[in-house]
Amino acid sequence: MPQPGPLEHLGEMLQALNPRLHPGCYVYACLTPEQAEQAGQHYQPLASFRETEAVTWIVPRTDAERHRWRAEFPCAWIQLDVHSALHAVGLTAAIATALAEHKLSCNIVAAYHHDHLFVPEEQAQQALRILKALQASQRAID
Repeated sequence: MPQPGPLEHLGEMLQALNPRLHPGCYVYACLTPEQAEQAGQHYQPLASFRETEAVTWIVPRTDAERHRWRAEFPCAWIQLDVHSALHAVGLTAAIATALAEHKLSCNIVAAYHHDHLFVPEEQAQQALRILKALQASQRAID
């Protein structure tokens, strides 16, 4: 049976959020391009982005500490299991608004199949409750 394609409509995406907390603590590590190239020969970060100033890796905190990489923002990783279209409009705004109303910081990384949220480690359970409530409220509407 073929899998349905990515969702495009905000209501459908919110109904299918299914937020899932991954175990562990993650950090944003800041590496020079040379450090990233050398480390990348034997290490695979969860996510990476090359900027003019440096290379940012999202990695488990224990890995950053072991390698002595400069790191900030101890955070929890919440995956949204909804497969949202990359061109869909409104999902990021709805999530950011719901979390901001509760004064929760959130960094969102969009990947091909899912969106991944990085929230302060100590607020992970609160963020999860908010996201599940957002999903439930949308299901109640439809």
